[in-house]
Amino acid sequence: MRYERHIAFRYLLSKKSVKFVSIISAISVTGVTIGVAALIVVLSVFNGFGSLVSSILINFDPHLRIESRTPLNSVGYQSVLDYLSHQPEVKGCSPFVGGKALIVSRNINRVVNIRGLEAKSIPLVSGLLDKIVLGSIDLTEDRRNGIVLGLILADRLGVVIGDTISVVSPSGAELATMQLGLPLIRRFRVVGIYESNNKEYDGYFAFTNLLDAQSLFGRTGQIDGIDIRFDHVEKAESFRNELQKKYGTTFRYLTWYDLHRELYTVMQIERWCAYIVLCLIIAVASFNLLSSLTMTVIEKRRDIGILKSMGATTESIRKIFALQGFYVGIVGTMVGSVLGLFIVYLQERYHLVALDTTIYIIPAMPVEVHVVDIVVIAIAALGLCSLASRLPAKRAAALDPVEAIRWE
Repeated sequence: MRYERHIAFRYLLSKKSVKFVSIISAISVTGVTIGVAALIVVLSVFNGFGSLVSSILINFDPHLRIESRTPLNSVGYQSVLDYLSHQPEVKGCSPFVGGKALIVSRNINRVVNIRGLEAKSIPLVSGLLDKIVLGSIDLTEDRRNGIVLGLILADRLGVVIGDTISVVSPSGAELATMQLGLPLIRRFRVVGIYESNNKEYDGYFAFTNLLDAQSLFGRTGQIDGIDIRFDHVEKAESFRNELQKKYGTTFRYLTWYDLHRELYTVMQIERWCAYIVLCLIIAVASFNLLSSLTMTVIEKRRDIGILKSMGATTESIRKIFALQGFYVGIVGTMVGSVLGLFIVYLQERYHLVALDTTIYIIPAMPVEVHVVDIVVIAIAALGLCSLASRLPAKRAAALDPVEAIRWE
């Protein structure tokens, strides 16, 4: 062990007397420990909620959606479907027609998003089949005018399986308002009710057969786009790039992330804000460390003078006090990491923070540890502690050995 490290350890761990400097050093280590532990716990909670949200959305949405800028006829999209059907990574694809419409049930009206898909392809491009809680998704062509509603939407409309609802299409609404025609109205029978654990979908989305949706929106023989699912969701980004090269600007290409970009952006901003705010705890601890090392330099003036008179270089003196700050960061980071991971383990195993299952879809606050987070937290803690030690180390290295030992 080089003598700089040995002296730094002696200064940091000396227990000959309890002094004010030692108390400040202990507070610094405690502050770093609390900051690191808090960061690990909070970021793990963000990771847990992020993974939960992503699993809900990915399990229900297509992995990639191709949207046409104008409605396409069969000639325009059949070649795309043929191309997709020959790609090994494509698990399923389905053309779709979608839009807003007014659902009328008794005296209750609701504006919802209605999406029409090929009945045979629904289980391949959507998680709708797995989310059915009542009825089925029997939307085959021989059973026309069937519709599947979200649980919240069905509750608001007061309908159950087998009930009939009226859907007013925006197609022809302009002529109807000028009294030049009648609004386009279709009758649908509720064949299924789903619960996706997503209030936006459960309250504002309904699904029907592609042919029924084309008839409802006045787009017979036309589609708005194609939903695609892959054997692995990670392939969505690379496959989108391939489609962009092949078809150019004919379509808009939206991955599962793009479909909910605003939500993911907000979650990312919240995550970074929490990280920055909690880093302030470590920053306060580093200020305490700066005070502690500054007072240590004043207390060890005589030792510094003797070391320099014995041949210690300015760089060696600087390194002794810089290492003290680094060691405080090491100890605080290690203890804080163990403490944070232990709290995360207790939450995952024993549900320390439980949630009301009548309100939430999970029994306890979710947590998930990412190794990258621990590495970033450790770098931040060590960086702040090392930065705090620079000024005292520089001051110690600048001491004149003659002045330091003159009055000793």
